[in-house]
Amino acid sequence: MHILIVHQAFASLEEPGGTRHYEFARLLAARGHQVTVIASPVSYITGRPALSEKAQGEKRENGVVILRAAVYGAHHKSFFHRLLAFFSFMISSFWLGLGVRNVHLVWGTSPPIFQGVTAWALARIKRAKFLFEVRDLWPQFAIAVGVLKNPVLIALSEWLERFLYRRAERVMVNSPGFLNHVLGRGAKGVELIPNGADPSMFDPQDDGSSFRKDNRLEGKFIALYAGAHGMSNDLNVALDAARLLEDESRIHIVFLGDGKEKPALQARAKNMNLKNATFLPPVPKAEMAAALAAADACIAILKPLDEYKTTYPNKVFDYMAAGRPVALAIDGVIREAVEAAGCGIFAAPGNAAQLADAIRKLAADPQQSRLMGLRGRKYLEENFSRSGIAQRLVVFLEGLAAES
Repeated sequence: MHILIVHQAFASLEEPGGTRHYEFARLLAARGHQVTVIASPVSYITGRPALSEKAQGEKRENGVVILRAAVYGAHHKSFFHRLLAFFSFMISSFWLGLGVRNVHLVWGTSPPIFQGVTAWALARIKRAKFLFEVRDLWPQFAIAVGVLKNPVLIALSEWLERFLYRRAERVMVNSPGFLNHVLGRGAKGVELIPNGADPSMFDPQDDGSSFRKDNRLEGKFIALYAGAHGMSNDLNVALDAARLLEDESRIHIVFLGDGKEKPALQARAKNMNLKNATFLPPVPKAEMAAALAAADACIAILKPLDEYKTTYPNKVFDYMAAGRPVALAIDGVIREAVEAAGCGIFAAPGNAAQLADAIRKLAADPQQSRLMGLRGRKYLEENFSRSGIAQRLVVFLEGLAAES
């Protein structure tokens, strides 16, 4: 089977960002399937050229063919520039996809939702099956966070969302919280292939001493946030929590990653004269194990919106795979998973005092925190291991391709 994946934010292990699709593509190729990915040459996280591919063209990596389509490269500047980047990729990926031969299944993924149009059109032209994957509920999240306000654009976006759900042979979601939304908007069939992590990429016994030394963090209790620095991530609340923890000289909050809001966050931390907060640049996924090994606890946080109760953030599963306890400022289905694993402390989203208190409790009892982290890893191995999830994906995709 030849699978064509259209994914603007695709990242390999040598790039910062989520590697769910890279890991799935590699496993599918190892099973004997032909996999081609059309991706952007610009990192979705940093807005700069992708670290592993600074030019357009074809690259073969672990049996996967990666094609980079031309794209407008200023998506961090504003919502308007972001739309330009999305539409440019939608068009360029379509023309590039026309040259990919003998495709049996076209896999489009959202967000951005516009690349779903490319995947649908290519599937129709090539008479292939169309799989539409929903990683975030767009435009619902964009409306909730206030990025999308124009009534006409909202109406058009919601129409496009329903159009793609109804045209797909199957819709795939990465969180159980998305099921009702997608089914209620016309999807013919929905498959849950949840987010997860590869525990073999992480060593819970590693103390991260080299990372600590490189960043002058020896002797600190490190509460690490790793991921995007965007509007949704509510990192100003984490800065407020850092201010509340200033009396705990051993506790240090580290922000690892990049995004549109990072310069403003750094400026605010400087104005607050915070001595217990450090901002670090993003690292490729291949180096994430070393960063998480240095953490004593990890922070997961989103804005206090009901819509975010539906999400399964990738970072939480990476934290669990690394064997680190979680200070969780996200409610909903991911809270249910963390509490089932017994691997974290919940803080109400938007509440800096509760987040600070959760970090303080984890720092006060290192032995118990260590046990919480190991429980999380065990739970992930049993329920959210990438290899186990990939096997479900393979069975699903092979079944879909075989349908008449």
